[in-house]
Amino acid sequence: MATKKTAIFTLTERVTISAATTDTFATIDLGSYVDVGDRQALQVHSVDFIYQGNNPSSSTTGAMGSTGFVRVQVTDLNRGGLVFANDRALVASGNLEYDTDGFLTNTTDLYPDNFGKGSDDGRFVVNDQLYITARTSVLGATTLNVTVRVNASIVTLSSKDFMAIAIQSTAADN
Repeated sequence: MATKKTAIFTLTERVTISAATTDTFATIDLGSYVDVGDRQALQVHSVDFIYQGNNPSSSTTGAMGSTGFVRVQVTDLNRGGLVFANDRALVASGNLEYDTDGFLTNTTDLYPDNFGKGSDDGRFVVNDQLYITARTSVLGATTLNVTVRVNASIVTLSSKDFMAIAIQSTAADN
């Protein structure tokens, strides 16, 4: 299906949430990696979410302040907010739950952040951006940062495979 052009590399982007119950957005530009004419796509192997307070050494629980959650999603189409798990544009999602009794958990929110064991497994992206949406239900006196780390490689797809992925992506836009 795909011919590797590069080894796995990491793309990162940070979203700084400064208001509770409001979607916060960021993008990862893929224009240098995706080329329609050459049938070149980005193959996403895994996505990691890192939660931090207002600086690298501050507490996530301090930034949240009270019982609540943080949701973060990566999509390959701009949906303008959080989406349901059956949305075809959804690449990965994460969820952080916190309660004031000190319970803190980070889950993959049902959608897998790891797309397989081998280097041939992954999610192919042919769009020129990845869109990140983050939201928290509570926020203390500071900001909350979520860093998204996308492990990916560049691949060349066959004409039929590239067309199928492009059509699916266009259909998901409706």
